[in-house]
Amino acid sequence: MQAPNGRRVGWRLVTTSATPDGQADPLVVRTVALDPDVAASLLDLLPNDRPVTWLRRGDGLVGWGQAAELRTGGATRFADAGKWWAETTAHAVVRDDVDEPGTGLVCFGSFAFADEPGDSVLTIPEMVVGRRGGATWLTTISRGGLDKLDRKDMLVPAEPPDAPVEVSFADGAMNSEQWMSVIADAVTRISDGSLEKVVLARDLVATSPAPIDVRWPLRRLVEDYPMCWTFHVDGLFGATPEMLVRRERGLVTSRVLAGTIRRTGDDDRDLALAATLARSSKDLEEHEYAVRSVADALDPHCSSMNVPEAPFVLHLPNVMHLATDVAGVVHDAETVSSLQLAEALHPSAAVGGTPTLVATELIDEIEGMGRGRYAGPVGWMDASGDGEWGIALRSAVLTGNTVRLFAGCGIVADSDPEAELAEAQAKFVPVRDALSAP
Repeated sequence: MQAPNGRRVGWRLVTTSATPDGQADPLVVRTVALDPDVAASLLDLLPNDRPVTWLRRGDGLVGWGQAAELRTGGATRFADAGKWWAETTAHAVVRDDVDEPGTGLVCFGSFAFADEPGDSVLTIPEMVVGRRGGATWLTTISRGGLDKLDRKDMLVPAEPPDAPVEVSFADGAMNSEQWMSVIADAVTRISDGSLEKVVLARDLVATSPAPIDVRWPLRRLVEDYPMCWTFHVDGLFGATPEMLVRRERGLVTSRVLAGTIRRTGDDDRDLALAATLARSSKDLEEHEYAVRSVADALDPHCSSMNVPEAPFVLHLPNVMHLATDVAGVVHDAETVSSLQLAEALHPSAAVGGTPTLVATELIDEIEGMGRGRYAGPVGWMDASGDGEWGIALRSAVLTGNTVRLFAGCGIVADSDPEAELAEAQAKFVPVRDALSAP
């Protein structure tokens, strides 16, 4: 639907069939338990048919096909998605023999960082395979029929993806010198007192002479970054170390990352660098802003919260981060879903800045590129409103034979442009490596 000014408002539902009165048939959903040995890796089952993924340490969800989809945008994108999901779940016919978070009717979503521009998407696959601890399950979803329910015979290893060929990389919106100049401008504005922190990102563009199968980089990311959440929704893929919000049976958690140092590959040297990071006033200041923004956003929804006084150092293969896990007990779980909590948290100081409005206005003014769904919420939600929403970091957007990679850095008063450039280059590494042969 178009508003008079040309902006799209409302939402669009993509369905496979409709009743005679024009209303969409209800979704019919069946979840059944599977043998835990159905596949060594859930990715082994994933065909190249609108694949979606959310995986960490072997557990998570993969799905394919499309039973329904919502595309929306603008300032009401989260509300549009929540309304559509509530209506969809209210009319669905569900039989769930497993009853775990992520079973029954489940959707996957990816949301734009900013109100404008950028599309957001919520999608319901036709097939979902999940694994959680000792439980493995299959969910089949069809519209108005029983033809695809309980089809365990459809679970066969998919044809493996081919490796990308002759991938080349080029600067995106800005080259290194231009981006360092933008960082210097931001530092000046922070020093003048305009704001405390801003997160600025840059992009790289990878191209190949042939279309790239997203399942290839997903496999590499799952193997190389098992402690991260490897995701793919509608062309956006990556391995994020940052959990924006998880809501599960009344408990809510959020992993906050801010403050980064690049690893050298030498264990002794990296331990020394980790100690330096833990004492860095610049990084501790950046981290404090991020933790404070998350705690303030969750506080209205929680009857109690635990916010650790000091961060820990999270070690990843390419970088180390200052990290804090914020946890709470949700008092309004009956009325506020995990997606609504994600909306309340977005954008945190870890991806926007402090104060939020001033920082996001500065991003729009000087960053020089559209983020799209980079640094926005990405994840899944079930019919109860439980779900997991990460921040789309260490990520890229795949379109045919082109991949646009993103990396961002938190800028405070004593940030050094050359050091921030090195940090951004380190954050490109996961996706860059994933696009190459092993």
